[in-house]
Amino acid sequence: MLMGFLVVVGGLGFYKYRQISAAIAQHSGFKMPPTAVTALVATTEPWEKNIEATGSFSAYQGVTIAAEEPGKVVKLGFESASKVKAGDILVQIDTSVEEADLKAAEARFDLSNANNDRMKKLAGTGAMADREMDDVDSQVKQMSAQVDSLKAKINRKTIRAPFDGQTGIRQVQLGQYVVPGDPIVSLQTMDPIYVNFELPQQDIDLVKSGQKIRVNVDTFGPMAFEGTVSAVDPQINEVTRMVRVQGTFANAKEKLRPGMYCRVTVLSGDGEMFVTLPITAIARAPYGDSVFVIQKMKDPKGLGYLGVKQEFVKTGARRGDQVAVISGVKAGDQVATSGLFKLQPGAEVLVNNEIIPQNSETPKPQDN
Repeated sequence: MLMGFLVVVGGLGFYKYRQISAAIAQHSGFKMPPTAVTALVATTEPWEKNIEATGSFSAYQGVTIAAEEPGKVVKLGFESASKVKAGDILVQIDTSVEEADLKAAEARFDLSNANNDRMKKLAGTGAMADREMDDVDSQVKQMSAQVDSLKAKINRKTIRAPFDGQTGIRQVQLGQYVVPGDPIVSLQTMDPIYVNFELPQQDIDLVKSGQKIRVNVDTFGPMAFEGTVSAVDPQINEVTRMVRVQGTFANAKEKLRPGMYCRVTVLSGDGEMFVTLPITAIARAPYGDSVFVIQKMKDPKGLGYLGVKQEFVKTGARRGDQVAVISGVKAGDQVATSGLFKLQPGAEVLVNNEIIPQNSETPKPQDN
């Protein structure tokens, strides 16, 4: 019985061995299909050492004009969003009471002044005591001060434009009663215009007054505006370790408005040549960044195919969709730019560039 059992088991094992061997032989010629990737040939391009930041515009001169004295608005000298000149009357507040008081004060001043003149004539005769002369002189000065005070009050009720500019939306109406501090209108001078932004402290030596800067505003698409650095704050923020920088731009057409957001590029003027690749070509990993270089290879049977070789790289600065490659890739290398997660060293690839990743230094992403 033992011999029979061994014969049966041996026969089944031999049958299974033949079956597996036949299957291996049948699939020995199977080959994984090539992985589809996009690719480009690496080129060397000039790369300026520019500094990028975000900022916002502010008016060259800008204030919110407010009432200084209480009273009823009796005259409006401007319309909303209108141009005004320095000294133009914007709002006139009722001054009828103050003007009447001013006439009375001027009459009292004239009287006290006349009394003072008469007292001076009598002073030489000894008929007037020095104390009486001092009282009359003091009264003249008090009347003069009262006249000046009423004139200043009347002047404060005549609100004028402090500088040339454009008004905002009017916030008072004819006949409205205002009190000190009530806003009347904003006034902005927009030509030239400032842009304010911040840079990290390690870039402070790369920025100085007079340096050229360029800004882009989403409202105007690819249009860029050029200006100069006008001031660098000498103090660094102790919390953020950032330094404030201000630039000045000509704005004759007043396209740029205070409060607008913008992207700022500080132009250094100095540049180097770097191999540039789209950021999608860089495979990030804890042990280092790498790329897959496409080149002709041979399989174990000596047959040629298009495969990839993994090369570790050192990357530099970014601009838009591009990254500068300091080492690891040379100009002329064909580099895979998408589909990297499916690749491994030696894998066969098929280049298909029907849809390629973005590779622009100034990308304009769509709002989806």
